[in-house]
Amino acid sequence: MEHLHTLIDYGVLGLLLVMSLIAVAVAAERWLVYRATRIVTFANRKELELHLTRKLHLIATIGANAPYIGLLGTVLGIMLTFYDIGATGFDTTKIMTGLALALKATALGLLVAIPAVTFYNLLLRRCKVLLIQWDIRHGRERV
Repeated sequence: MEHLHTLIDYGVLGLLLVMSLIAVAVAAERWLVYRATRIVTFANRKELELHLTRKLHLIATIGANAPYIGLLGTVLGIMLTFYDIGATGFDTTKIMTGLALALKATALGLLVAIPAVTFYNLLLRRCKVLLIQWDIRHGRERV
């Protein structure tokens, strides 16, 4: 079961770290794109919408799935703790280490999800504002 400890440390926590970096990078890239976007250059609303919503699904997917990956780390950490209790008896040090590892996975999952969902909502709002500005500029009612 020692491989489970390595899986949690490098697999789950590493995956959450990579997801966090991707979410921040995509959010920063999208923000820069939104700042540089000139709605007057788009004659077609759908083309503008495609331009604005590109890659937003990545941030949403990370925000939605990070808690589940953290939960997976928690379950694996608890399994490791119960295995250690069964194999070696009631050793407080091993039990607390396993529980701390499980809680670390949960916390990191939430630390990835909360900013990702926040970034997604902020970017989606900016996207909607730009689309409404395009509608106003072109004298069209928003449907």
